[in-house]
Amino acid sequence: MNKIISSFVCRLIQGLDRTVSWLERKKHANDMQSKFVDLAPTDDADKAGTYSEALGFATNNPKIFNIALTGPYGSGKSSIIQSFLKTYRRPALHISLATFIAGTDIKAEMLGRQEIERSILQQMLYGADANKLPLSRFKRIQSPSVWSIFKSLYIMCGMFAFWYVFHLREDVISGTYFTPIALENSVNLGLFVFAAIFLWVVLHHFYVMSFGLSLKGISLKDVEIKPACDDESSILNRHLDEIVYFFQETSYDLVIIEDLDRFDNADIFVTLREINSLVNANAGVKRRIRFLYALRDDMFVNTERTKFFEFIIPVIPIINTSNSIDMVLKQGARLALDEGLDRQFLREVSRYLNDLRLIQNIFNEYSIYVANLETDGENLLDANKLLAVLIYKNVYPRDFEQLHRGEGTLAAILNLQDELISLGEKKYRAEIALLEKQLDIAERQTPNDLKELRQIYAMAIIERLPSNVLSVGSNYNNLIQLSQLANHDSFEDLIEQREVYCRYGGNYSQHTNISDLQNKVDPHRTYQQRKAEIESKAEQNKNNTLRQVRDLRPKIATLRTAKLNELLRLNGERGNELFEDLGKNAELARFLILEGHLDDTYYQYTSLFHTGRMSPNDNKYLIKIRAFITPEPDFPTDNPHEVIAAMRDEDFGQSYILNISLVDALLSDHSRYQVQLDKLFGYIMAEFPNCEDFLIIYYATGSYISKFLQGLANIWNHFVPTILSSSNSLLHVTQLIGGLTESSLKSISRDFEELPAFVAENLSDILISSPELNPERFTWFNFDVKDFESIQDHPDVVNTMFEQGLFELTVANLEFAYLTILGLADLEPLRTRNYTTIRMADSTILMDKIERNFDEYLSNILLTIPTNTEEDISAILDVIYREEIDSTAIDEFLKQQTKPLPRLESVPTRLHAKLFRLNMIAPSWENCLSFLESEGFEAESLVRYLDNEVVRSTILEQSIPSDEDSYKLRSFLIKANAMSSINYKEYVRALPKFFKKFPNGLEPAKLEIIIKERKIEFTDDNLDELSEHRDLQLLFLSTNIDKYLAEPDNFALDEDFQIELLQYDISHRNKLKVVESMDLHLIVEVPEYIAIIGSVIVNTDANLPSIDGNISSALIRYSSPIVTQISLFNKYHSYLSNDEVRDVLASLQKPYSEITRGYHTPRLKDTPENQVLATWLDSRKIISSWKMSDVFKEIKINLYRS
Repeated sequence: MNKIISSFVCRLIQGLDRTVSWLERKKHANDMQSKFVDLAPTDDADKAGTYSEALGFATNNPKIFNIALTGPYGSGKSSIIQSFLKTYRRPALHISLATFIAGTDIKAEMLGRQEIERSILQQMLYGADANKLPLSRFKRIQSPSVWSIFKSLYIMCGMFAFWYVFHLREDVISGTYFTPIALENSVNLGLFVFAAIFLWVVLHHFYVMSFGLSLKGISLKDVEIKPACDDESSILNRHLDEIVYFFQETSYDLVIIEDLDRFDNADIFVTLREINSLVNANAGVKRRIRFLYALRDDMFVNTERTKFFEFIIPVIPIINTSNSIDMVLKQGARLALDEGLDRQFLREVSRYLNDLRLIQNIFNEYSIYVANLETDGENLLDANKLLAVLIYKNVYPRDFEQLHRGEGTLAAILNLQDELISLGEKKYRAEIALLEKQLDIAERQTPNDLKELRQIYAMAIIERLPSNVLSVGSNYNNLIQLSQLANHDSFEDLIEQREVYCRYGGNYSQHTNISDLQNKVDPHRTYQQRKAEIESKAEQNKNNTLRQVRDLRPKIATLRTAKLNELLRLNGERGNELFEDLGKNAELARFLILEGHLDDTYYQYTSLFHTGRMSPNDNKYLIKIRAFITPEPDFPTDNPHEVIAAMRDEDFGQSYILNISLVDALLSDHSRYQVQLDKLFGYIMAEFPNCEDFLIIYYATGSYISKFLQGLANIWNHFVPTILSSSNSLLHVTQLIGGLTESSLKSISRDFEELPAFVAENLSDILISSPELNPERFTWFNFDVKDFESIQDHPDVVNTMFEQGLFELTVANLEFAYLTILGLADLEPLRTRNYTTIRMADSTILMDKIERNFDEYLSNILLTIPTNTEEDISAILDVIYREEIDSTAIDEFLKQQTKPLPRLESVPTRLHAKLFRLNMIAPSWENCLSFLESEGFEAESLVRYLDNEVVRSTILEQSIPSDEDSYKLRSFLIKANAMSSINYKEYVRALPKFFKKFPNGLEPAKLEIIIKERKIEFTDDNLDELSEHRDLQLLFLSTNIDKYLAEPDNFALDEDFQIELLQYDISHRNKLKVVESMDLHLIVEVPEYIAIIGSVIVNTDANLPSIDGNISSALIRYSSPIVTQISLFNKYHSYLSNDEVRDVLASLQKPYSEITRGYHTPRLKDTPENQVLATWLDSRKIISSWKMSDVFKEIKINLYRS
């Protein structure tokens, strides 16, 4: 009884304990509901009921036996099934193969299939109660039921009854046992009946159990007998009877099979379909058995799945890469992580997560990790990095496990830092070497480009020159051989000339106009502009290359402080090799590592940290220096003040102190560490070359650079020369500018003139490396900016230096200031009238700068702009009135200008000749006359001035003064022998008065012009003046022929001169007058002269008074051609007798010479002259007769016979 009470009390206590535990779990579950999420399939996935409706249709359709629920992994197939089963009222058997892993030692696919089928069969048979399958050959442990007590009592009583009856077996056999059959023998009878029933039950039980027996084999020594089915490859087929028996004895009508597609074995599906058909065809199964498969869409090829399944239900994934961000944000909102996590990071990393359970588990783990890591309340951990670590842990669990042992892919990547730094340094140094090589090649190429440009213009000049030219130059005294033209020092001056002098063989020379040469070569750019473009392009390329080199050098120093992801990006090839070990999911790891979310700080998020006075890094640093090993300058120390305290005094005067964090700690408390700092600076002074690597790194990462440099400069007098001689001088000076005080910078600038010069030369590089420098600091160096454009990206510096007037006077600087600083828009005025434009710009700064350095401005700007040709008169006068300027520079300036000065009186006398020589005075007779009367007069300058085509065309629009005061000017014009003949002719033609005598010393061409323009009085003396030039005499006489014929006796002309005059271009009438004035008897014996006179008088009707027979005969005989002879014969035959006529005919050519006496008949051409000849010959009885021949168009002459 006590035992019964104790048992009851124990059971009551256990029940109460379970009740309390249930209540606690319920409360705890409510508290944790928002913190954790289970990963099990939900039964609330089909809120719309669409899938349940489809599954309901399939499970109630008598034609459907195989149902497919298709969708990708993680699409929610299990949740849909759970939601359906919540409303499915009939029993369903659930088979899941998600946890099945094939053994690694299984060799063939066949064995893999058997393992899968064994798992299916086990889940099927062991899923039902063992008591419902008593005949199954698969024996399982059965737990005793409530009736087991009674069963054991029954067995005990049965065995007792059986023993009792067996003990009285002789009585049973003899029959005495059953007598009497009365109440008093009821015990024997009852026991016998009970024993008989017990024996029957036992025998029945063994009989039934025999149906579950199977023969696996019989072994008789060397002979083994097995059933044939034991060799079948399919376990399901081998145990098909078990499966049929299962469905006969159970009430399941729906079998759900999940994750079978993970094994990519379609044969198993075929076997299951066959089993389904056999089960449904079995007579012992009174219901329809349906198989529901959850599998991928691509499990079957093409249309095979529609033949396999009678009904297919597609599942739309609830998560994919496009909407995974929503799921991630939902988990973040659940844990209230919106402020801690970077939304951009979540958006980017979610693209790699498309499994809802994976996302949920990541955030479950995140809650646990945060709760354990943030125990001190400081919350110093980076939430994004923690999440990145957990993502990596869940996606790459095996590699993450190896990470704790320093193995695996991630550990290998994290250990690459030193190797990547080395590779990065090699890469940067190789790039620097390549850039320096390109720079060297470019510097050698620029002279070649300029040489080619000079050759182009030299060829253009040669093409414009006449043939046979030997040399060319800007004047007679500076001639250049054509073969040396392109390389000559005066080449650039030559192509700027409007005219050049050309020298031929025989020392003959002339002018050649090349004013449009540059426009012909390039209509848009002058030679100087193209030259400047080549030099500018070369300089720009050089600056770009140097900028790249300067950008690369600091990168070498910062590599050791660079983060791992930066190093991996720089040397991606090495990291790619390791990422490939992660397989097809390597993209996520690449993202996490290359974006810096996962780095060598991972250990802070994967283990608990116990703080102490010194960190492991601090101890490692001290261990190194005690072993006389100098750590790297960027070696991390977490507690620098503690490390300093642990160091020895002598350590601060050695290389051990060259550590970024330690130096920062010293400088942070100058008064506390004064002794240590003195030792530090002393060591740097003594070992500066060995300290430069530290300085470079400290400049990049140190916190007290200004204090450091100021302290060093205060105690080291040779600090500036030392850094300027360093190969890293640019970096040192840049830091110096930003670190020292105003008084220190001004002082060292005065003491070391090379420092301002260095800053001026490298200003652009300094600003590129440190654009944040205060512009005012540069003014303390008092240097001039060489090129504003090179620092245009730093407008504060530009404006400051401009306002202080600290800039060099160069074209580029002026143009930059004009456009950018003064805000003026058009550069054209600055390039065509520079000084005028600047004077009008109203910039006091510019004008003051120019006034202080006008010589420099003139030589470096005005004279270097080839297009600066349109300065105003006032600007030109301003320049030329400056007596301090070199005359050569004035010449060059005036030579550029195209706008002449209006009046000579406004110009200093010393410049008069120069202005005329350069055509810089307005063309007017007044200016010319003033120049003639000036003390600075030069005849050659005025001749060259007037010989200019533009000047000539302009000045001749004005009349040449004719008063007595201008006689000197007119006399100069007619005596200008050096002037070109073309222009000389125009000036002579414009002379208002004649001259009485020819000027002395004029060349024949000029005399010819004067004669033709009739500017010399026609007198016998003037004619005699030309005695050495017969052609000019003839021209002079022919030009004044009327005056000569009016008074021929006033001129003593011989017959030769008169004959030459008859051959000159005078009118026929005047020629007759000349013949009339001649005595023909004097030249009758000169056939040439007579022939000339005959050609003059042949076509005139005039009768010369001096003609007689002798002259007539000579004219006919010596004239030519025959037509002229016959005409003269017809005209003057009356002066001849018949015999003289016959003599003349005999002297003529045939057939005229045949007109004599005899029997022959001369025939003449039918011409008017011959008709006249025949007529008068006939009339004078010299011929018998004549007649015309109409057939032959001839004149037939009939002669006298004797």
